[in-house]
Amino acid sequence: MIPEGYVEYRRREFCKDVKCPRQTTLQTQTEGSSEYENTRQECSTACLYTTWQFHHWLIEKGYLILKPTASSER
Repeated sequence: MIPEGYVEYRRREFCKDVKCPRQTTLQTQTEGSSEYENTRQECSTACLYTTWQFHHWLIEKGYLILKPTASSER
């Protein structure tokens, strides 16, 4: 659940903002096509950016990473 007054990160927002070449390629392909799925697979297995870069981008953009309280964990 997203707290009131906050927005959730949108899928590939980071990729679009940093102008990732694979994201640029995805935007020219038809969603669901074999080319699109191959490019998507490359993204998920061999991202051009690091977790550190993504995390710091989130901070720069004002995103918060939220975790439920201990009572709602498994």
